[in-house]
Formats: sequence, structure tokens, C-alpha cells
Amino acid sequence: MSDAEPCHDIAHLAHVELLTPKPEESLRFFLDVMGMQESARAGDSVYLRGWDDYEHHTLKLTASKQPGIGHFAFRAASPAALQRRAKALQATGLGVGWTDGDVGHGPAYLARDPDGHKIEIYYETEWYKPTAALKPALKNQAARYASHGVGVRRLDHLNLLAHDIKGTREFLENAVGLRTTEMIVLDTGVEEGIWLTATNKSYDIAYTHDHTGARGRFHHVTYAVDSRELVLRAADICLEHGVHIETGPHKHAIQQTFFLYVFEPGGNRFEVCNAGARLILAPDWKPIVWTEAERAKGQAWGLQTISTFHTYGTPDAEQNRTLDSDSKS
Repeated sequence: MSDAEPCHDIAHLAHVELLTPKPEESLRFFLDVMGMQESARAGDSVYLRGWDDYEHHTLKLTASKQPGIGHFAFRAASPAALQRRAKALQATGLGVGWTDGDVGHGPAYLARDPDGHKIEIYYETEWYKPTAALKPALKNQAARYASHGVGVRRLDHLNLLAHDIKGTREFLENAVGLRTTEMIVLDTGVEEGIWLTATNKSYDIAYTHDHTGARGRFHHVTYAVDSRELVLRAADICLEHGVHIETGPHKHAIQQTFFLYVFEPGGNRFEVCNAGARLILAPDWKPIVWTEAERAKGQAWGLQTISTFHTYGTPDAEQNRTLDSDSKS
């Protein structure tokens, strides 16, 4: 959180790769329950999007022995911005190198955050082109409103678990170019949680402390709908489909998100939230700091936070106590 000129090299959170040991069941969850659209298939992966996501895809669903996150990606603001971020990431010693890209986007620079999560940044992207059946009446939206399932509109944010929250925050601020909007600081001065943004949305990514000692784990990914009423409707739809609801709908105090948390068949946590999230318009915004006593009060309103929300992540902690051999390469 320096006083240096703000960095605007990152445009937004672009996509998330989820790993699932039940690929067919997970795919049906995202298509039939969440109402997402399939963009492509390649190898063991299916590429999906919300109905108003402008890019080719925002979710990559990949078959794997364990659930969790494969990687997440940001889109850079320009080709020059991509080069600057690649140089900054390489300087941290956490850079991996350039890739040729993937279905839907061009060359990307791959790195790891201090906890081992894979992060890539790219600029060249394929814009989604709707079929005749999905072409919207209004040309300023990506496609027609999804009239099946929950009908999630767009990728909103990502939440990961990490061992060193302060070190992760400094990496994201200094190397990636994000800014912190809210954080939890314990009475000891230890940072317990951080929320950061690349845009004027209040947050694009969050990290909270993984008390298990494992590294590189996933907490949840979130897609937005247009209103609180649609979050409530999402709960009804999940009930009808036999989807396990972990908690919600309630309202968070931090970031004021109106939320519903469920589990997809592969074991990963998934959130539906309202798209009326707070905007950070002030260029000199200072992070809101939540104390231990304030967080002990729980949510803004609704039921007390369920214990699994603070303990469950993917993959299982015992199977992921240390970084796997691929993470060390």
C-alpha cells in the first residue's frame, strides 16, 4: 500500500479453471442448474460463460482426480500492460514463463502467487459471438438473458485460501497491480483476510487464511445475478435440483455482498451473489480494516456463519498439506 502512482495494468478478473473428479455431473450443474452456456470443449476441459460475459469463456471446467483450482487469469489493459506485469512478476522470482495461450485467448504470462496458486495474465482475447438464437435485442449486451436455471450473468469474484496473507497482499499490490479495499486484521496485528480489486468494483479477488497449513487451496468462485430476488430464486432452484446449500441467502458485512453458497458435485464451493455490488469510485480509497471483535459479530444480518465456511476448501487439506511436485517445478 505505497504512495506510488496507481497501476492500472489489469483490466479485470477474466476466468477461473475449476478441477472436478466428477466432470459430467459438474457440467450438468453449471449448465442445467446455474444456466451457463457452453463455449467449447478441448481435451478434458469444457469452457463455459455467464450469459453477459463478453469473453469466450469465464469458467474452464477440467476433469481431475481432486477438486480445486487449476489456475485463474486476469486480462491486461493493453499489450504494453501485459509486458509490464510479466516483467514485474518475473522480478518476484515467482514467474513461470510465457505460454501460447488457451482456447479463447492468446499468449499469457504464467506465475504463481506466494501460496502456489497458478495465475496467468493475457491481453489477446476472443469476444463471444452469439448464435442467431442467442442474439440479444439490445446490442450492448453479450447475449440474450438466460431463461433456464439460475441464469448467472457474469463472473464476479474469486476467493482463495492462503498461508501468508500479508505476503500475498504485497505480491498482488506490487507485482500484479491490484489495490486492497478491505481487510481483516487480528488483535495481534496479523492479517487474516484481504479483498482486492483491479476495477471500480469493490473486489475481484479475496484471500483468507488457511488454518490447516495446506497451500494452494480454493475457497469459492462467484457469479452475479441482477438482484437479491434472483439470489433467493437461486436458492429455490438449487433446492429443486437437490443441490446442497451450505449457507445463505444472507448479507456479508465485509463488502456487503448478498450471497448464497452451494457445492457443485465435484466438491467445489460456488457462490451466487447480487450484481448490485458496491463501487469504489474514490481514487484515493483507503482499505477498510475490520477488527477481530467486529468480525466475531458475524454477518451483517442473517444466520451465524456456518463453521464449514471457515474450514472447508478444496482439495482436502490432508491431501494437499504441501505443494505437489507440479507446484514445485
